[in-house]
Amino acid sequence: MARATTDRAAPAAAPPLDGAALERLALAYVGRYATTRARLRAYLARKLRARGWGGEGPAPVEALIETCVRLGYVDDRQFAAARAGALGRRGYGARRVGDALRAAGIDEADGADAREQAGDAAWETAIAFARRRRIGPFAAVAADQDGRRRALAAMLRAGHPLDIARKLVGAAPGEVPNHEHAAS
Repeated sequence: MARATTDRAAPAAAPPLDGAALERLALAYVGRYATTRARLRAYLARKLRARGWGGEGPAPVEALIETCVRLGYVDDRQFAAARAGALGRRGYGARRVGDALRAAGIDEADGADAREQAGDAAWETAIAFARRRRIGPFAAVAADQDGRRRALAAMLRAGHPLDIARKLVGAAPGEVPNHEHAAS
């Protein structure tokens, strides 16, 4: 059956952005998402590519970002701490936390405390990951060599140090190793 045609016009293209429109977009974005300077910069650049710039001079992207930082809408240190905490609770290690912070555009200075806390909690996050994935002491039955190899690979992908991952993967079901002996 043929589709009926309508006389509707195609939607009009959005007008180019001006300073006020760019500011509204920035405020809407930071109001909706916990974000970083880098992510806000990328978002505004995408919007400018899509709609163009119709204002005077260059688009004030950096000035808008600094205003959002000054007002407390964007805080890279707080974002880093929250992201590191969330990943740690899910059982991800310090290397994976560092990767996530770099991907979010957090610089070394703003992410230093979060990276340090992730490193300090290495044993606890490895235990959480092993528990969630039923590895080593949290498995129902002892894994064969291939199962231990896969479990070790999973722990390494999750960002855990090799010594801790080996200790947990090699543990018998029900026997959680002591933290002091994790580095041996």
